[in-house]
Amino acid sequence: MEERKKDVIRETDAEAIALARSLMRTARYGALAVIEPETGAPLASRVGTATDVDGTPLILISGLSAHTKGITADPRCSLLVGEIGKGDPLAYPRITLFCRARRLERGTPEQARAERRYLNRNPKAKLYVGLGDFAIFRLELERANLNGGFGKAYLLTRDDLLLQGPAVEAIAGAEQSALDHMNSDHREAIDIYAAHFGRLQGTGWSLSGFDPEGMDLTLGDEAGRVLFPQILGESADLRRSLVEMAKQGRAARS
Repeated sequence: MEERKKDVIRETDAEAIALARSLMRTARYGALAVIEPETGAPLASRVGTATDVDGTPLILISGLSAHTKGITADPRCSLLVGEIGKGDPLAYPRITLFCRARRLERGTPEQARAERRYLNRNPKAKLYVGLGDFAIFRLELERANLNGGFGKAYLLTRDDLLLQGPAVEAIAGAEQSALDHMNSDHREAIDIYAAHFGRLQGTGWSLSGFDPEGMDLTLGDEAGRVLFPQILGESADLRRSLVEMAKQGRAARS
């Protein structure tokens, strides 16, 4: 019986890691499970999500909510993400992230970056992000279970899911000015990234985030992800990659 259980889990490969990271980056919401402090029972609730530059999930929640009380009493939690479409919802990939929640203190550089990233992804949250009872939490990853579809189960580690190294901070420092510039002056190029590199439908896409591995895009309630041809090593690589990708996309159109 033990051998049969082991056979269910596939060996983690590059394809599984890419799928897991994509699910995390493109998630607009997730099911957060915490431990109810009064009873010790599991409690699940829907939350809006974003990611930090390294891929760590971010949530913005009210101190009045039951799930905030739960992770304040016991930071252990899990977050299930994965969009569904038409047909059987169980046929779509999803990932459960096992985490420890950590509240970010207002006024710190870490909190300011997380809030910026969250609002870029969820602009409607500007209505309540400044209210005193709301706070941003980082869900510090420990491990994950990936269900990539029928018969495709994987166990992933923190190192499988997160980006590391000096490039993370370098891109974080250059990110907002690059986003503002691209969204203001280069909307055509963004649609090229979306269509040519991301195979995304529609026009009018906006950029909501950069990281060393790729860029996040939004169009209304839709979210997309485009990877760079190579992982960025420094902030100067960001502009070079964007310029080159726009050239390649335009050439493919002609």
